[in-house]
Amino acid sequence: MSEEKKKTTIVLFSGDYDKAMAAYIIANGAAAYDHEVTIFHTFWGLNALRKDEPLSVKKGFLEKMFAKMMPSHADKMGLSKMNFAGMGPKLIKHVIKKHNTMTLPQLIEMAKEQDVNLIACTMTMDLLGLQQEELMDGIDYAGVAAYLGEASDGNVNLFI
Repeated sequence: MSEEKKKTTIVLFSGDYDKAMAAYIIANGAAAYDHEVTIFHTFWGLNALRKDEPLSVKKGFLEKMFAKMMPSHADKMGLSKMNFAGMGPKLIKHVIKKHNTMTLPQLIEMAKEQDVNLIACTMTMDLLGLQQEELMDGIDYAGVAAYLGEASDGNVNLFI
């Protein structure tokens, strides 16, 4: 009788670069340990999945305002502490490069290569006016019930 794979689920609620990095470091580590990993991106955590290219999609006034206020890509996210009007992310990226560590976009790509299940919360997408065309390819779209289904079997469940 074979042993069932362990499951790790993560809710990425935060839109902060450092917190998203932590979520992806944990996800990649769990995947390397042969866990089945799911990251459910909701609210500001959806910004980690945004494409790094300007797209012309039809939006209403409120959706346009959200789009202007939110970071346009994972690499444009601010820090949770010491953001210093945008200087904090530049400093942390300098330190990341100096120590030859992976950036958030590289960690996201690695997660995709390791078959980490990246889910965008459809309810939050509706609330914030995000459309599938604005998010990266190769991700899934689902509601909270899908996350709960994954988490109910999870060995490790995190909220970041």
